[in-house]
Amino acid sequence: MNFTRRFIATAAAAAALAASAGLSTAALAATPAAAAQPSVVIVHGAFADGSDWAKVIPLLQREGVQVTAVQNPLSSLADDVAAARRAIDAQPGKVVLVGHSWGGTVITEAGNSDKVASLVYVAAFAPDVGQNTAEQGKGFPAPSGFAHIKPDAQGWLSLTAEGMKNHFAQDLPPAATAVMTATQGPIQAKAFDQTVSAAAWKNKPSYYLLATADHMIDPEAQASMAKRAGAKVTKVDSSHVPQQSKPEAVAKVILDAVRQSR
Repeated sequence: MNFTRRFIATAAAAAALAASAGLSTAALAATPAAAAQPSVVIVHGAFADGSDWAKVIPLLQREGVQVTAVQNPLSSLADDVAAARRAIDAQPGKVVLVGHSWGGTVITEAGNSDKVASLVYVAAFAPDVGQNTAEQGKGFPAPSGFAHIKPDAQGWLSLTAEGMKNHFAQDLPPAATAVMTATQGPIQAKAFDQTVSAAAWKNKPSYYLLATADHMIDPEAQASMAKRAGAKVTKVDSSHVPQQSKPEAVAKVILDAVRQSR
């Protein structure tokens, strides 16, 4: 019997065994063990992609948590919310929804799904109903990183290499920020002016990790948004990307949300 025939025979035997036990592949995936605790869905911010969370994800997986990092198109608020909702809907049970920076605006809207148990904001925007991202900094000093955001002819915004190195992730080595500059996701400028129609933090337990050395979102603005959301606040001495410079601290907050949401 050649390899192909052996493979087919083995697959057929496995299917017969599952059928005899009254289980389908879908049913196996949805067993109580798989849905015993919430999954984690992570929404990255502007000037980044899902790999921005590469240090935190293994820490969550080590604790048996199912994790999905959304790859945002960053083309509009609606497009990013749709991407987050697809990831939420794909999970077997409840979800702890995590957002960094611009991703906080996204989870504020997308978090209204019945599947979302709680929200975790990581140095993130948390607008109220009818507000947009751009106005969240009103009344606070303009962060120094803003001067290093550059538009192209089509309205896509990127962060300069200097901005990434000295303002976005100033507590990471230059080799790391060089990679982040190369892999960043540009965002459409119009996205920052688009308003949320619902604020999930109004009716979901919320957690906020406040980055005290942030050069992209003023720490006092973070504190104000967290207070308005009634979030449980944890402070960390980090740049705008604590998920890269202090991954253990970030993982701890997310795991706390997971355990409290069972």
